[in-house]
Amino acid sequence: MVSHSAKPLNPRPPVPGTRILVVEARFYDDIADELLRGARDAAEAAQAQVEVLTVDGALEIPATIAIALDAAQAAGRPYHAVVALGCVIRGETGHYDIVAGESSRALMDLSVARRIPLANGILTVENDEQAWTRARVNELNKGGGAVEAALAVLRIKQHVEEA
Repeated sequence: MVSHSAKPLNPRPPVPGTRILVVEARFYDDIADELLRGARDAAEAAQAQVEVLTVDGALEIPATIAIALDAAQAAGRPYHAVVALGCVIRGETGHYDIVAGESSRALMDLSVARRIPLANGILTVENDEQAWTRARVNELNKGGGAVEAALAVLRIKQHVEEA
């Protein structure tokens, strides 16, 4: 198995006052709980605030993000970053490919169109074992990693806007 570097590419200073929107799909409640735990821990370590919205499945995440971004902007309290969390486990039909591909495509489209740091923490796996390995905070911690990825892009955005 290929592993990633444990060292961050850039320093990760805290980001106090940062508002992160987390939209989680609860199709697999126990895995969602673990992903959210990792995300909350990473946000707390970065001194960021998290607001969580919950949907049934991964396909509902992009629309929910768009709705929440618009509402937050209209209220004068925009989010600084977004994290999508969920899990899609391959089944016996081609539905997996549609859910995994279309949710990822829509998230990328949102991130680029809105110019907002958006991390895709939706696990796309073959089985429960792979999901748990990626979700557990004491293993790959993809929930925490998604928050860290969104904050890394946010720090770059802030840097280039200040320059």
